[in-house]
Amino acid sequence: MHLSETRFEQLVAEAIDALPEAFASRLHNVEVVVEGWPSRAQLRHAGVPHNSTLLGLYEGVPLTERTSGYGLVLPDKVTIFSGPIEQMCASEDELRAQIAHTIIHEFAHFFGISDDQLRRMGAY
Repeated sequence: MHLSETRFEQLVAEAIDALPEAFASRLHNVEVVVEGWPSRAQLRHAGVPHNSTLLGLYEGVPLTERTSGYGLVLPDKVTIFSGPIEQMCASEDELRAQIAHTIIHEFAHFFGISDDQLRRMGAY
């Protein structure tokens, strides 16, 4: 399944808009971007095994690690990778669901929830 860049970005925006207000209101100093595919450096940094890929990536300082000295820093960044998501989905409905899942997953990292914690919670 392949969408135009604009349509894919619209689905990402819809997923962000659908976040519960209790979470969305705490999303300060974080930007969301869409890229085609993760770079080798991003894959290495995330510890992704060979022949695997990323659907999304959180880069920044999680809320749980911020101290009173946190300030005057660049925004945290959530990158959603359209290529791998489109490759695994057969319809726009599947894309919408996968994008929403990926957004929630990456924002969980923003809130300080690790991959191990997400696995224990059954999030993936």
